Amino acid sequence: MKQNKARPQAIIEKGQNFPLTIKRLGINGEGVGYFKRTVVFVPGALPGEEVVAEVTNVHPKFAEAKIKKIRKKSTDRVAPPCPIYKECGGCQLQHLSYEAQLREKKDIVRQAFERHTKLSGDKLPLQDTIGMEDPWNYRNKSQLQVGKQKEKVLAGLYGLNSHNLIDISDCMVQHKETNIVTQTVKRILQDLNISIYNERKRKGVIRTIVTRVGFNTGDVQLVLITSQKDIPKKELLLEEIKKRLPQVISILQNINGEKTSLIFGKETVHLHGEEVIQETLGDLNFELSARAFFQLNPIQTVKLYDEVKNAAELTGKEKVVDAYCGVGSIGLWLAKDAGEIRGMDVIKESIDDANNNAKKHGYDNATYVVGKAEEWLPKWVKEGWKPDVIVVDPPRTGCDEQLLKTIIKVKPKRFVYVSCNPSTLAKDCDRLMKAGFEIKSLQPVDMFPHTSHVETVALIELKL
Repeated sequence: MKQNKARPQAIIEKGQNFPLTIKRLGINGEGVGYFKRTVVFVPGALPGEEVVAEVTNVHPKFAEAKIKKIRKKSTDRVAPPCPIYKECGGCQLQHLSYEAQLREKKDIVRQAFERHTKLSGDKLPLQDTIGMEDPWNYRNKSQLQVGKQKEKVLAGLYGLNSHNLIDISDCMVQHKETNIVTQTVKRILQDLNISIYNERKRKGVIRTIVTRVGFNTGDVQLVLITSQKDIPKKELLLEEIKKRLPQVISILQNINGEKTSLIFGKETVHLHGEEVIQETLGDLNFELSARAFFQLNPIQTVKLYDEVKNAAELTGKEKVVDAYCGVGSIGLWLAKDAGEIRGMDVIKESIDDANNNAKKHGYDNATYVVGKAEEWLPKWVKEGWKPDVIVVDPPRTGCDEQLLKTIIKVKPKRFVYVSCNPSTLAKDCDRLMKAGFEIKSLQPVDMFPHTSHVETVALIELKL
């Protein structure tokens, strides 16, 4: 006789409430606890807190929950100063004291290495996180979607897990000048009744307001992202911007008519003033075009690049590769202490900027080429040019598999890895350790206070 097997009862169900002790922070800034051996992620909960959690989602290996009640508060919990903190979701950690943020970011790096490598405790050469004296108004660029609420023009981001546009044109982590420019442009668009893009209907013209400021030069650049080339009342719009915002020295238009989450389209039109703005980092001066990548926190960038320089230990003779080089900022930071710098990036405009920056600063020992490191490196080695130091600053996905294979084959004396994702950094480091490299130092740098992001400079050396 066939027996009916009883279906296993779900341990955790959606809507279920239970007490939870928060053990640590997750990589996205959420509290992490364990209920019946299941990992539970709770946004807004802090390590050491005891909460009543309500399950919002159940996955095969973990559950998500929200705070129903805090039974025991962390002594590090503070009142977030931003009035739209909860709706926006751009900052995940404003409710955590800044001192504790630095401590927890170090712990996020530690967790990643304990999870993905065999290193833990004293074997992990992890330093304290380098923070900011004043962790506010640090972002030099804002990219805010434009929308309409009845007749009012908004500029902001879509709310956490929603499609509601939250007006954040007075953001506490943005440089004050970017806020002023965005708010003024918003008013001008409203005063002139200029067509605003509606994402659902895919109609309208103005999609996004992009503002960038040179922290050290005061230069301000405005880019209007539009769905089409023609801007209604364009001359009137430009006159009002020039009149109300004399500090804006560069006005550009970028055309993006695609249905995409990407901000920029392929075509950029120069509307007024300079085509680029200037920014300085230390002794270096950079020209920034509309689409050029540049670090968003110039104050911390200087500290980050100094850590790269310390790790590279250059004596003036070394051959250095600057992979994923962007506009060449890291390579040029090292150039005066290196024998030769060679960099590469897949974006042609960035390489043009990098070569122009090298020439402008008189560094004839720095050359930048378009393409991938995993293609250029073997070519150079075959020609007899072998790097002593390789520096990488890859995207969040980490180093390309072929690049890792190439580095393992080339065997540089030192490999300096600048990472914005502790998990992919740890995985890549594990791969390199298995191939005969060792981690000498891990230095977290807080590039984005009040968010869960942490940058890390890893020094990896070939075992002798």
